[in-house]
Amino acid sequence: MIRLKLNPLTESATLLRRAGVVLGSVGLTALYSLLILLRALFGKLDRRIVDQYCREWSAALLRLVRANLTVRGAVPDFGDGRRYIIMCTHASHYDIPVSFVSLPGSIRMLAKKELFSIPLLGQAMRAAEFPSVDRSNRNRAVRDLERARDMMESGIVLWAAPEGTRSPDGKLLPFKKGCFHLALDTEAVIVPVAIRGIHQVLPARTWQINLGQPVDVRVGEPLDVAGKSKQDLPGIMSEVRGRLEDLLGDGEAE
Repeated sequence: MIRLKLNPLTESATLLRRAGVVLGSVGLTALYSLLILLRALFGKLDRRIVDQYCREWSAALLRLVRANLTVRGAVPDFGDGRRYIIMCTHASHYDIPVSFVSLPGSIRMLAKKELFSIPLLGQAMRAAEFPSVDRSNRNRAVRDLERARDMMESGIVLWAAPEGTRSPDGKLLPFKKGCFHLALDTEAVIVPVAIRGIHQVLPARTWQINLGQPVDVRVGEPLDVAGKSKQDLPGIMSEVRGRLEDLLGDGEAE
């Protein structure tokens, strides 16, 4: 078990503090996006630097809300040559920074295509090897899948949220099939990760920010889907859901 204590005090942020968190988060995101783009412009951007920037950016965001992290479970060896997809519960915008800080490897979020249209951030994500899969266009989807597989074979660990959207109370929402199709298409190892307590840091669809919240990151047993077919999809989804529910336990409902 790893503890990453940033501040043990829990409190509701004042309006002024909330404004500071929002402005600080935007500023940090713009800063690191610019750093990535400048390095890419001068040919000095590599995966090691991107990993470093992602973790620095994430740690800075979490310091703004004084999150108190604990990491439990055995993390796989992401450098063993297999393809990996982290399938994570999704109850807050902070799920991704928490994952970057808590887990090793070259993690890249499987992003919605709309994010790539955001100035600075979108260009930086492309330069930093953040993939997207557009299944609304078959030809584009095939190219996206090939690129995602190549990235995974070169050591990239994909991060995906099977729920597709944020849960308002931390309980699992119905799963979307997209990331499971990607896991089958790339013959990946699925690593279930549940983040307990994260929905209280910034509840979905609100501007309420709670400082110093305890956040418990739990890594479950991996599921290798190599050799599985589309007919196995319902069973794989059910198995992953069961493992995430076990990781969440009763504590998330509280």
